[in-house]
Amino acid sequence: MPLDVIALVLFGALLHATWNALVKAGAEKSLDAAMVALGAAVVALPFLPLLPLPRPEAWPFILVSAIFQFAYFQLVAASYRAGDIGLVYPLMRGTAPLIVAATSSIVVGEHLTDGALAGILTISAGVLTLALESRKGGRRAIALALLNACVIASYTFIDGIGARVSGNAISYTLWMAPLPPVLLFAWAFMTRGVRSVLGHVRHHWLRGLVGGAGSLGSYGLALWAMTRAPVATVAALRETAILFAVVISVVFLKERVSIWRIAAACVIALGALLLRLA
Repeated sequence: MPLDVIALVLFGALLHATWNALVKAGAEKSLDAAMVALGAAVVALPFLPLLPLPRPEAWPFILVSAIFQFAYFQLVAASYRAGDIGLVYPLMRGTAPLIVAATSSIVVGEHLTDGALAGILTISAGVLTLALESRKGGRRAIALALLNACVIASYTFIDGIGARVSGNAISYTLWMAPLPPVLLFAWAFMTRGVRSVLGHVRHHWLRGLVGGAGSLGSYGLALWAMTRAPVATVAALRETAILFAVVISVVFLKERVSIWRIAAACVIALGALLLRLA
């Protein structure tokens, strides 16, 4: 994989870890997840007039992706309510690239080299290692995290193909951004009430804007990378986000560094190196 692609995907991984930490830190996780989606749309809107429309064949992918993104944000919030981030985040992010790698030859006709497959498996093993240190969360948290891993794998394929046929990965990403918050806030209004939701937006708009910018930037970089490298390889490299999540938890949240975190960091770094050499 080219070095510039690796560098940008790693930067996107940092952004991804940051916005997930913002959602986990919030008291109203469903609304905070919706705020992140809304923040992404707000950041995207000023750029839409400057970008070409995606090609017509890309719009079905954008519409289907919005549904999967809605499910993803709902499951992120539900998973963080049910279990510790040390269990949920690694399971979600570590299992998804395994699913993508196992099915990419069928879905998108990509056949990975032995080196790329070794890198994907190594990164996933490192990410899943972090789940071993978690002591909070039970069957419900695990089930929600694994279900979301399937959702992540699904929209990875949808958007990987959509970005390729759109003719412009940046245009695809930004035109896709306004749709998920429409679904998320429609659901929030029905289940939480308009006054409650608007009050949350008024008091936490900055968190949503920062998280949304991170979410949009992270995913946009990943979709661009998928036009330059195999989908499964990019999906695996994105999961180095867990390394940044570990750093955030230690430096900003003052959490203890366990032997599992150190071991996982070493394994993930090795996997990233294998992808570089593949």
